[in-house]
Amino acid sequence: MKNRSRIAAICLSLSFGLGYPQTQKEKLVTTHATGTFDVKLAPQPAGEDPLGRMTIDKQFHGDLDATSKGQMLAYSTSVKGSAGYVAMEQVSGKLHGHTGAFVLQHSGTMARGALGLSITVVPDSGTGELLGLTGKMNIIIADGKHSYEFDYTIAKTE
Repeated sequence: MKNRSRIAAICLSLSFGLGYPQTQKEKLVTTHATGTFDVKLAPQPAGEDPLGRMTIDKQFHGDLDATSKGQMLAYSTSVKGSAGYVAMEQVSGKLHGHTGAFVLQHSGTMARGALGLSITVVPDSGTGELLGLTGKMNIIIADGKHSYEFDYTIAKTE
């Protein structure tokens, strides 16, 4: 059994290097972006399932000067304050002056009022000057106003 584990480990380590030449070095610098955004959610016709559907239209201001279009699926349980949603949105514009587009993936839950939210850049979704973009966004809602904090890197090859 130990031999099988060793062989599997060797095969896995070798396979990760195949097809992906590592002749160029990547330079990664994490940058912090902040600003506000306006959002319009439009409910869509209900399907035969119990999921709610909405379209998302956003206008970002600040370090991210962009618009986005997206779609959301949501479900509310019979327990007050418990629900979940997933969404995908394509963002197009400028991020600290870099022009391009990328896709954000949302996964949110609320367990009896306790919020959990993850918003990440879909790997390899960046285009234009945002090619190689990775990152995580945090949304803040205070006094009915929306703002964001976005920690990101753009892989630059030398």
